[in-house]
Amino acid sequence: MVVEILKEVEALLEGHFLLSSGKHSNGYCQCAKVLQHPDKAEKVLRVVCEKLKDIDFDIVVGPAMGGVIVAYEVGRQLGKPAIFTERENGVMTLRRGFEIKPGQRVIITEDVVTTGKSFKEAAKVIEDLGGIVVAVACLADRTPGNVCDYPMYSSVKLEIDTYDADNCALCKEGTPYIKPGSRNIK
Repeated sequence: MVVEILKEVEALLEGHFLLSSGKHSNGYCQCAKVLQHPDKAEKVLRVVCEKLKDIDFDIVVGPAMGGVIVAYEVGRQLGKPAIFTERENGVMTLRRGFEIKPGQRVIITEDVVTTGKSFKEAAKVIEDLGGIVVAVACLADRTPGNVCDYPMYSSVKLEIDTYDADNCALCKEGTPYIKPGSRNIK
C-alpha cells in the first residue's frame, strides 16, 4: 500500500540525483509529494505508527526539513507532543522554545533515511540535553545497511542504488544530476 501511494503521487523518481548527504543515486523518494496530502500522509505513516505503538516514549522530534511533518503526524496518531530540530548557521539545534528534559524518551522521525546524517545530528542535540533516543522512525528506509545505532522502524524499505560521488556509475556515463534535497551541499 505504501509504495502504491508513493507511485500515485509521483514521489518515486528515477534518474541521477545528488543527495543531501553528498552521495549520488539512481532514484529518489520525494516524500514531500505524499506529505502534502494529509489523508495520504496519515495512511502511509499509520504503518510505522503501528510498529511504534508499544514503545515507551514521551516526545517525537523531527529534524527539519524532512522530519517535521512526519513528527507531527506520528505525534498526532500516537498522542504525543511533536517538535523539531533545525540547523542554525549549519549546526543542528533546538529552538523556538522547544525543550527536551533530562530523561525524556524520544523517537526521532524522518521522511527518508539514507545515510542517517540528519537524525544523527538531531540525536546529538537530544542526548546533549539529557534526552534518551529510543528509536528512529521514517516513512522510507533506503539505507544500504545498518546506519543506525538505535532501533529503526519504517513504513517502507526501498532498494535504490547509492554511490559515493567519486565512484558514481551515472557520472562516469556523463549523465547530469539534479539536486532535489533541502540541505545545501558543498
